[in-house]
Amino acid sequence: MSKIVIPKNYKSALSLYETQTAIGLLKRKFEERLCLALNLKRVSAPLFVDPTTGLNDDLSGVERPVRFDLKETGKDAVVVHSLAKWKRMALKEYGFPVGEGLYTDMNAIRRDEELDNLHSVYVDQWDWEKVISKDVRTLSHLKAVVRAIVGAICDTLDVLKCRFPALSVELSRDVVFISSQELEDMYPEKTAKEREQVFVETHKTVCIIGIGEKLSSGKPHDHRAPDYDDWALNCDILFWHEALSCAMEISSMGIRVDETSLQEQLEKAGLQERAKLPFHKALLAGELPLTMGGGIGQSRLSMLLLGKAHIGEVQVSLWDEETRRVASENGVVLL
Repeated sequence: MSKIVIPKNYKSALSLYETQTAIGLLKRKFEERLCLALNLKRVSAPLFVDPTTGLNDDLSGVERPVRFDLKETGKDAVVVHSLAKWKRMALKEYGFPVGEGLYTDMNAIRRDEELDNLHSVYVDQWDWEKVISKDVRTLSHLKAVVRAIVGAICDTLDVLKCRFPALSVELSRDVVFISSQELEDMYPEKTAKEREQVFVETHKTVCIIGIGEKLSSGKPHDHRAPDYDDWALNCDILFWHEALSCAMEISSMGIRVDETSLQEQLEKAGLQERAKLPFHKALLAGELPLTMGGGIGQSRLSMLLLGKAHIGEVQVSLWDEETRRVASENGVVLL
């Protein structure tokens, strides 16, 4: 059964009808601001890919993709987990120049997701990627892009609050940056999620840098596949969600691997065989552009900006009967 928490005295600030209107406005305005901030163009993206290409993201390495066979070809396809690798190939194929990028609506099915207030089997996010030059593969550039994304989010909240005065959500534009190792050093006895909770409650808007590499404890802050983000140049953006009193990850992003970091990370992960896949061969041969990119959760952002307590209030998905019963008894409308 999924886990559901109903905050004491929780009541949605918006009606069901207003919520749908607000989600539409939120998506339009945020896309506008994201494109302006990062110089992006919208493109179409796949829902499924050929599993032999190496393009699908395997997340932490244990999630099973939804697989199905195609009658006409006799071959299998897999529903994407994310578009981290596909976007980089697309930038090359479409001829994007340095400084420009793409964004797209990414829809996925994560059948092994543990369901709760923040997690659903259905995943929807804005996936973005842009071509960069070698001289900006730096932490300072990563931080500048993070600040631009946070600014776009806060600008969108301002628009929503003008249109819907009942919204009382407050966000901080001031981003506090901290490395995953610094966070572990501060709270060595806590788990990674417990560290996030304590730190984000204090600082409200936080960027944790360095996800995937093993820390002093011998464990990574969180798992990342070795073949898209450079583990030294990636990060998670988190906000404090007042309604749920919890840290909420809104985006996972980073500067992508180059030939050197890909080889090193494949060796650390014991996945050297991936170097034989088409995507990885092209990258190691220097045939793909240097890029940075990430995903920004659409339903997560809707939850945050509209002050919703459950992701099912802003997206249609499947939930067990007990979750639906608890939600209904407490006036939480799951779509």
